[in-house]
Amino acid sequence: MEVNEISFENLPKAVAHLVSEVAVIKSLVEKGQISVVPQKRVPVGIDDACRIIGKAKPTVYALVRKRLLPCYKNGKKLYFFEDELLECIAKGKKKTLAEIESDAEAEYSKRKTAGR
Repeated sequence: MEVNEISFENLPKAVAHLVSEVAVIKSLVEKGQISVVPQKRVPVGIDDACRIIGKAKPTVYALVRKRLLPCYKNGKKLYFFEDELLECIAKGKKKTLAEIESDAEAEYSKRKTAGR
């Protein structure tokens, strides 16, 4: 089934096709016929780190000095891993008003049931 064949009318057929394809892949993985190869982590330099997080070099150096950015040092060079930089950015995510309200309601419910 090709991607351009999917329409509202044949959506159930497309979903059934996808389910069967996933089942085949799952069975191959379980039998060990397909191995999941972990992705190789390649260190990047300061210029790539600046590009990844969208900051200037002096800012990156300041964040490293304050130990707010994960890095590795070999000699005089700094090295970074892209996944660690992206994780560092994700940790600094500010919650939306809806997320704050949801967290507050969950905490309130948890304390209300614990107090009984």
